[in-house]
Formats: sequence, structure tokens, C-alpha cells
Amino acid sequence: MNKIPDMHDAEPIPDAARAEIDRLLASGDLFRYTAAQDAPVSLLEAEFAALMGSRYAVAVASCSAALFLALKALDLPRDARVLIPGFTFAAVPSSVVHADCVPVLCEVGENYRIDIADFEAKLDGVQAVIVSHMRGHTSDMDAIMTLCDARGLPVIEDAAHSLGTTWGGRKIGTIGRIGCFSFQSYKLLNSGEGGILITDDADIAARAVIMSGAYEHNWKKHPVLHDAFARWQNRLPLYNTRLSNLAAAVIRPQLAEIDRRVRDGRRNHDQVAARLNQSPWIAVPDKLAPEQRAPDSLQFNLLGMSDAEVRAFVAEAAKAGVKVQVFGLTEDNARAFWNWQFLPERVELPRTRAMLMRACDTRLPARLTPADCDAVSEVLMRAADAVKGQAAA
Repeated sequence: MNKIPDMHDAEPIPDAARAEIDRLLASGDLFRYTAAQDAPVSLLEAEFAALMGSRYAVAVASCSAALFLALKALDLPRDARVLIPGFTFAAVPSSVVHADCVPVLCEVGENYRIDIADFEAKLDGVQAVIVSHMRGHTSDMDAIMTLCDARGLPVIEDAAHSLGTTWGGRKIGTIGRIGCFSFQSYKLLNSGEGGILITDDADIAARAVIMSGAYEHNWKKHPVLHDAFARWQNRLPLYNTRLSNLAAAVIRPQLAEIDRRVRDGRRNHDQVAARLNQSPWIAVPDKLAPEQRAPDSLQFNLLGMSDAEVRAFVAEAAKAGVKVQVFGLTEDNARAFWNWQFLPERVELPRTRAMLMRACDTRLPARLTPADCDAVSEVLMRAADAVKGQAAA
């Protein structure tokens, strides 16, 4: 069996970034607004918007900052209620709290996607919706948009894990009013930290640009209708969540790698999923029919195991070189809703809790070879067989 590579190692940054970084270091122009035009951040925004087919893009310090600015750009009232899925990363409800709004949580099913019935039941009384495509799993966007459009509710897509994913041929992040993406190290594009939001709405883009930190007339360096900026000049706070030119210089050469990373990531995911689904103890949920995924990790559910057996499975896999976390059994996991003790309103989500207690998560980066993927599959299946065999004995 192949030796398992370190699945938390990132791909190297393309060599094309080095010359631009050296140029920036020599010039000292690390601030996005220093150059009169063609600053790396400005170029990144234009290139990313074109890639996504969106009119506007605003690059910021993180996807969390993008979500926060998206909520502020919608001009929601203080204490507006924002519906989010109960399975997401803690940064999502944190961004809602940061924006002076109240997170409202809905149930998520065993396939990691929003429970549409619970979602619909909780829509009345909310002012906006954030759909987290958690770990790249796309909820039923047709149903979600139909329900939200009928109520005039704006939808923000948290697409931190979904760059390259499509739903019915449409790019995830372009279906709602605003799409937010991450450039954190474990995402498809890696600058260590960073994020970007996209929209076709000039007023939302103008508000986001100003609040991101385009003080005085720096907004003139953005290709947004100037009358939209004029409406908001000096009327909005500056949160200074800008992206730096260095980060943009690291990201831009990776844009050309997206298609290859998506292709290889999907190949790896589907290869391992097919093997794991042969085990009586493991189930990888199917994708929804309109969904074309861009995975760089793998999630699966353990079947017929007690809490003790689940922990034993994790230990067995770790001994063989595959790190697995169980969302609900990993202490202080930031993806378990009961650990979000900062929420102004605490709720119980029994279906989501049950899923999280058996849902496993492991890295499965695009750089793995098919042989590596076979080795990962073998480790996970042997770990499950070992635990259940010991239980039977």
C-alpha cells in the first residue's frame, strides 16, 4: 500500500507569483490604493469577476469579512434576523453577529444540505438568508431561491468551499444577490488569508467598496458606476477589511489552475467515495442531480457505530496516516452549532446534531494521485472493519 502523503500540505504557489512579489517588495507598493491603476488587487478583482461572469468583485481580508460586508451592504436594520444553516463554520454566525444581526439556524440533513421544510418554516420573520455551501455540498438552490424570491428576501451565498461548483450549469456564488469566497490556505485558491465578494448590483458593490476601506475618493479606482458611489460618500463607516497587493499577487497566477484543481479534486473524491460506499459501516451521500462539485475534502457518515466505536475508528485511521475529525465528537469543533455560545439565541437542532455526531471529515486535496486515493480508501475501510470486528469479537 502507498505511504499516505500529508494531506494538509498545500500546493506550491506558482512560480509566476515570484517575479510580481519581488517587484512589489522592491517598490514597497503593498497597499492596494498606492498605484494609480492596475494594482494587483484591482487586477484580481477584474479577473475574478470575469471568471465568474459577474459585474463587480471586491477583494477583502477573508471570506468572513466578505460575509460581514455583504450583510452591511444590504443595509439591513439593526437586529435583523438572518437565516443560516445549522451546519457551517463558526465564522458564518460570527459575521452575522458582527453585522449587528441575529442568526436564525435551520436544520441540515444527513446529506449535509439544508432541510428545505425547516428552512421554509423559519423564513417568515427573517430579513435575509445566508446559504453556506458547507464543504462544497450544494443545497437545493432552486427551492431556496423560489422560496426567498417569493418573499423578497436577499440571498447571500457563502461559497468559501465551492469555487468551481455549478448548479444546473450556473456557477455557485452567482445565484444569490451576493457571493462570498475564501482564499484561506485550505481553499482552492490559497493566499494564506483573503476573500472576495461578487455581485451584479452597483449599489451593493459601491457600499461594500466604501465600507471595505476605500476612504475619501479611493473608490474612483473601482470600475463601479460613480453615481452609485456618490450616493454613499461619507455616509458609511470604514471597516478597513482590504486585501493587500502581496496576497493578490499570490492569488492571481492560481486562477489558471482552477479548472485542473477542480477536475482532479472531483476525480479523487469520486474514486474514494465509490470505494467507501462498498463498506457496510460507511456512507458517502450522493450529490444532488443539478450539482457539479469541486471538492478538496471528503465527508462521510459512519453507520451502526457507538460513540466509543467512532472514536476508535478515528484512532485507527490516524495510526495508519489519515486524520479524520468527527464534527460532533471533536472537542470544541467550530462546526458544531452547540459550541457557538456567542449566539444571542440558542436553539436545538436534533436532526443536525444527530448528523454531526457521525459525520466524518478528512482532507482529500487535488494533488493526490489515484494510487494515493486508493491508499486513503484502504485505511478508512480497514479502520472501520477493525473497529466493528473487535466489537463483534
